[in-house]
Amino acid sequence: MKKDLELCPNKLVAHLNKPAEEFTKADIIKFVKEYGIKMLNFRYVGGDGRLKTLNFVISSMKHLDDILSYGERVDGSSLFGFIEATSSDLYVMPRYKTAFVNPFETVPTLDILCAFYTSEGKPLEGSPSYIVKKAHDILKKKTGYSMEAMGELEYYLFSEVDTIYPIIEQKGYHESHPFSKWGAIRQEAMKVISEMGCHIKYGHAEVGNIINDDTEMVQHEIEFRPINIEDAADELVLAKWAVREIAYKYNLEVTFAPKIMIGQAGSGLHVHMRLMKDGKNAIADKKGLTDTAKKLIAGLLDLAPSLTAFGNTVPTSYLRLVPHQEAPTRICWGERNRSVLIRIPLGWLGADDLIYDANPLEPKDKTKAGINNQTMEIRNADGSANVHQLMAGLAVAALHGFEMKNAVKFAEKLHISGMEASAIKNLNDLPASCYDSADELEKAREIYQKDGIFPKGMISRIIKDLKSFEDKDLNRKIQGNYKILKKLINDYIHCG
Repeated sequence: MKKDLELCPNKLVAHLNKPAEEFTKADIIKFVKEYGIKMLNFRYVGGDGRLKTLNFVISSMKHLDDILSYGERVDGSSLFGFIEATSSDLYVMPRYKTAFVNPFETVPTLDILCAFYTSEGKPLEGSPSYIVKKAHDILKKKTGYSMEAMGELEYYLFSEVDTIYPIIEQKGYHESHPFSKWGAIRQEAMKVISEMGCHIKYGHAEVGNIINDDTEMVQHEIEFRPINIEDAADELVLAKWAVREIAYKYNLEVTFAPKIMIGQAGSGLHVHMRLMKDGKNAIADKKGLTDTAKKLIAGLLDLAPSLTAFGNTVPTSYLRLVPHQEAPTRICWGERNRSVLIRIPLGWLGADDLIYDANPLEPKDKTKAGINNQTMEIRNADGSANVHQLMAGLAVAALHGFEMKNAVKFAEKLHISGMEASAIKNLNDLPASCYDSADELEKAREIYQKDGIFPKGMISRIIKDLKSFEDKDLNRKIQGNYKILKKLINDYIHCG
């Protein structure tokens, strides 16, 4: 067994003794034969950002080889709103590196994520995975930097009130059982998600604890490790699917909705980013944040209003983006401040010797290099996000920052510290509705369409869909109207 693969939970990696990035068709066939796989699922993300499925029963070696070699046809008009029914056929082709053993099927089943191709054999310009790839390739080509990202997936589980150890509202952060509920569900989800090849950092109970009549609503979070943005987007989609499957197995309702009750903690999808060059983190050094980091911050801040079109896609998204709820409302950034749009968390710079203080008997290792895990976190997105569009949008924003004049000064001007961002009056606000978000995307659409990253028709469709909610001035309209508010929350309880 190769040393760095020893503890890998992905069954294919362990069995084949090679990293997923090196999988070939022959490897997949070998695993199917030796592991007793009977069925194959093609998985792909539609225009709505959700995971889709096509099932195959493997009937012969030739049948398996044909499926893996030629893919299959699907109806593109039913998957993407920008495709006409009169010419809708698309090919789906498996991407071998994404293969994993399905953790939920009783019959041994292998799942593989797919890419979309047109009838001419070209990548579908508006397909989720290809948009992220285009954005990342152009960023790398023009700047020399690659982009890594990781998501923080927050969600609530609903169950009957525990009369023995009732939860305490808004006091769930890192709480342990029995004072926090359903940690076992989270741990099972983490095990399954990691076996699917996803890169999990950790999981924990989150702050949100809500009691509503006879129902407890308990918030959890699963956080991932930084990987290239294409894979980061795929992993978030797979993780949401897995969490829902496991909750359903135990007859529990789970929601990734941005807001389920006014005055209580909402669920975000915070995304951490870093730019890499030659395998090194380029956004920080021993002196702190680099100018490279500030260019990235500048691009993110300048495009922040339009980025909500990808990351905050339902009306209840904007019930979360309110003051005093650890959610951003103003466009600014700062260190370790949870009310800003872009937060710079601790990055272990200069903290290399903590191990010896905590463990006095640990022998000092002078050969061990210091660690630079510095990231920057954008905090507006939530569980309604179309994650592939969001990751592509973040890459576009990064490139925009490099192309802005005086980007470093622009970023420095919007830096705050030591106070609630919502209290600073000279800062610009984030959009307050899907309608406003659509207007901001319209203003910035040329930036996203540049270099053919986002197709023009796709941007137009996103704008149309956001405006169809007719939620302009939503917060004013629902003030004091509990009936409308309850319906609104219920309508989008299973968004994303």
